[in-house]
Amino acid sequence: MIARLSKGRAGGGLGGIISSGSGCRAGIWTLLATLLAISLLVGMNFEGGSRVYVSGEVADRDVIADRDILVQDAQATEARRKQVLMLQPQIYDLSTEPYALLHARLLDVFRAINDGRRDGAGAAALARLREELSPALADEVIPQLARTEVQTYVMRTLLPDIRKALADGLVGDLRSARVGRPGVIIRNLDTGAETLRADMAALPDAQTFLTEISARMRKDETLDPQMRRAINIFLSAAMPASLTLNREATQLRAQAVVNSVDPVFYQIQKGELVVRKGDRVTREQQIKLQTLHNSSGDPVHVWLVAGTFLFSLLLSSGFFLTPSGKLGTPLRNKDLVLISAVLFVATLGAKLCFLAALRMDNADVMQAAAFGYPLAAGVGLVAMVFAARRYLTISLLLAFFFALVFGGEIRLFLFHFLSAMMVTWLVSHAQNRQDVVVSIIPLAFTQLLLLVGANFLGQTPWIYVPAQAAAVVISAVLSLLSLFALSPILEMAFGYTTRFRLMELMSLEQPLMQELMVNMPGTYNHSLIVANMVEAGAKAVGANSLLCKVAALYHDVGKISYPLYFIENQFGGPNKHDKLAPSMSALVIISHVKKGTELVEKYKLGQEIADIIRQHHGTRTVRYFYQKAVDLGEHPRESDYSYPGPRPQTKEAAILMLADSVEASSRTLTDPTPARIQTHIDGIIKSIFAEGQLDESELTFRDLHRLSECFVRILTGIFHQRIAYPTAAKKEALPAKEQEKEERDAESQPRDMSTAAGEAETTGEAAAAEKNGEHA
Repeated sequence: MIARLSKGRAGGGLGGIISSGSGCRAGIWTLLATLLAISLLVGMNFEGGSRVYVSGEVADRDVIADRDILVQDAQATEARRKQVLMLQPQIYDLSTEPYALLHARLLDVFRAINDGRRDGAGAAALARLREELSPALADEVIPQLARTEVQTYVMRTLLPDIRKALADGLVGDLRSARVGRPGVIIRNLDTGAETLRADMAALPDAQTFLTEISARMRKDETLDPQMRRAINIFLSAAMPASLTLNREATQLRAQAVVNSVDPVFYQIQKGELVVRKGDRVTREQQIKLQTLHNSSGDPVHVWLVAGTFLFSLLLSSGFFLTPSGKLGTPLRNKDLVLISAVLFVATLGAKLCFLAALRMDNADVMQAAAFGYPLAAGVGLVAMVFAARRYLTISLLLAFFFALVFGGEIRLFLFHFLSAMMVTWLVSHAQNRQDVVVSIIPLAFTQLLLLVGANFLGQTPWIYVPAQAAAVVISAVLSLLSLFALSPILEMAFGYTTRFRLMELMSLEQPLMQELMVNMPGTYNHSLIVANMVEAGAKAVGANSLLCKVAALYHDVGKISYPLYFIENQFGGPNKHDKLAPSMSALVIISHVKKGTELVEKYKLGQEIADIIRQHHGTRTVRYFYQKAVDLGEHPRESDYSYPGPRPQTKEAAILMLADSVEASSRTLTDPTPARIQTHIDGIIKSIFAEGQLDESELTFRDLHRLSECFVRILTGIFHQRIAYPTAAKKEALPAKEQEKEERDAESQPRDMSTAAGEAETTGEAAAAEKNGEHA
């Protein structure tokens, strides 16, 4: 029928919120001020400092943390840093310079011995060797070093091995390198590369290398014992170490690693039991108590205030935007004031409840207060006047604020948010106030299940469960019973028509409903059918079905001033409009909207119903009398024959406009088969849509398709066909007098629907399509 595409609307986003709020700026500023005040309330510290118990002392009361805080343990932090320092490897510099010096020294010594010179580099090398050795050893070693076999063996056999060993790295004293260290870092000074050697046992040292050389020389038959002894003594004095400890680099590296070690903190969560009464205080608990005492002087937690305000602003966009990102129905000032009042009062109560539980210094009381606060009562209250999107937003905000007040735990947020959703579901399905009382049982059961889940998340000791369960049951009772006390205040102070009030207005004992039934039975019958249609349609598109139904029952109540000017109340009598000018007839027809609004206000049915009655004809033209004036040769202005409006501003008003036009025009159908009914309804909806009457409502093309399906189903049921009863045979068996009596009784019965529809057809289908079958 109609494409299932959402009808776009301009002005979405933040700019659209600001521009659309021009008519409720006071309410928007009130909401912003309330969110800021709540953020300050959440971040303010009204508590005094906690008592400090020293380690070993027995606590004479429970101490509960009043804020989230991190406590640094200086001793544990220092112990961790010492442990890291002990595991930090030392840094050794690897250089090729020692080998170059050793090679040069060997050459100088051998040249001095071979040339017999006692001056220059050779003389200095011999003098140094004598200083390193005792005179006796020098006299023993130098003659052996002068032998050709020794010099050849040292330069050709030992020197390459020494070069390789020094290039790999030789440490002078391995014992000093091994003390308390798991490994070493070898830094090559030539290339700058660093290598970690974790196994200190595999690190060679000079003494071990000399031992290996001595063992190798013993296997060489060209060397006698005196030669071997002389080489060992000389190398022991001359062998350098290529690995040297860089103390400065080691210290700098160790300091950097120590600085990178995070301090040891104890996490204290708001509401956490720090010390239980009767327990002996440990050193860790003493540190926590001291930190709590030192930080208790902060009057406002600035970052908490800023974060709370920012997130509350983001969540509050749900009041103005639909899930598709478009602007929703504009809020009035009183709507925003009510939202602000509920948010502030509920959060203030939560803060006072937290402070009271904190003053009692009892963990059981704190746990009971966290889960027993009747936060869902505020959400249930607004659920009686707002649509699902808006009371869902209020639920998110209240659960968010409450969780912050009591420590910011996610389990508290989930518990109160889901509890609020359960309350709104129960309230929306309650048919009377007695149903609300009965709903205490399922609410309490649901909250107990949520409590079990919350305790699993928080790993709460089961000793707290009895107090929590009792508090939850009491909270369920208070949440629902408070609706009885607050709903009358909501109706009187803010002028709202709550769900309970709407259910009362459906009663046939209402004075205005009695007048409608007695004085306008035709209009009453029309209103009943329209009420059934809008109720089904509203449920299909997610609108307020109860508000739609009640508004439909009273939408034509303004006709009560001139009931005989509307065809459904003439019952075949003379048509009053035959003696009136078209302009006067149009004025009478149009006036029923204004008079209906006045009657609704007189009988205090509520502003919502008055708005829907004012909008349910939009700005449509009374086409029948406008055309009649044209046919009479007049030059009428179309505005004189149009309803004053405004066009439907809500889904509920738009649904009523469609159902009203469809029901009235369906009376003109001569053979109302399902196919004809479908075609007829599609044409009416397309006509209203083409006029732009739905532009300011929230209905989408998909909603129109669903409404069409609902209207077809209901009207098909109304215009159903009956099987003809075999009355002829029965009449033949009856006496003539009884047959005459049956015929008189049949004539006195009201005409059936098809007869009424046939007579209504004489008014013209075009007029009926414009809802003017009422007055033809």
